[in-house]
Amino acid sequence: MNLDKIKIIVVDDHPMVIEGMKAMLKQIRYVELCATASNAYEAMEKVKENQPDLVITDINMPEISGVELTSKLKKEFPNLKIIGMSTFNERSYIAQMIQNGADGFLVKSASKEEIETAISSVLDGKMHLSSDAGMSTSEQKELKNQPTLTSREKEILTLISEGFTNPQIAEKLFISLYTVETHRKNLLSKFNTNNTASLIKIAATNGLL
Repeated sequence: MNLDKIKIIVVDDHPMVIEGMKAMLKQIRYVELCATASNAYEAMEKVKENQPDLVITDINMPEISGVELTSKLKKEFPNLKIIGMSTFNERSYIAQMIQNGADGFLVKSASKEEIETAISSVLDGKMHLSSDAGMSTSEQKELKNQPTLTSREKEILTLISEGFTNPQIAEKLFISLYTVETHRKNLLSKFNTNNTASLIKIAATNGLL
């Protein structure tokens, strides 16, 4: 990791959390907290203004969640690193963040040492999952290796899980039957399975449905 000053923005709707993160980040010599935001709208503006290297965002925010914010930021700023944080360590929250492009996850009670490790890891291109996330090593490995889906694949996966047939999906999404069949094959391949029931089960286990 390049140890020039790393520009970070922290996003959380609780002022006490913001203050706590400020105090932690101040202790990391190569970090510059360039801005804070209390909601996703403010965060988008602050990112445009400050061009940070990393955003640390709460997952559970009103109106626009951290998951949705992550998706929006990654589309507009693909090189931006994002770490989600939450008081909860539920696998579904973590999976949704990763599926939408997050580079790591921290629980809000994380120590200064873990925050520093997380920052260093994601800026080196590695995924960081909190040691307090309550997951076994195999579960963490599974999450890190989780396939990334396009927005269209997510749409089709959801419709498949709701029992729609290929022709019905094609009609609903105004795309060709061939396109739906291709996406379905890609989904089966990405999840390393050959049947729909298994596909839905794996996707649900990973918090994608």
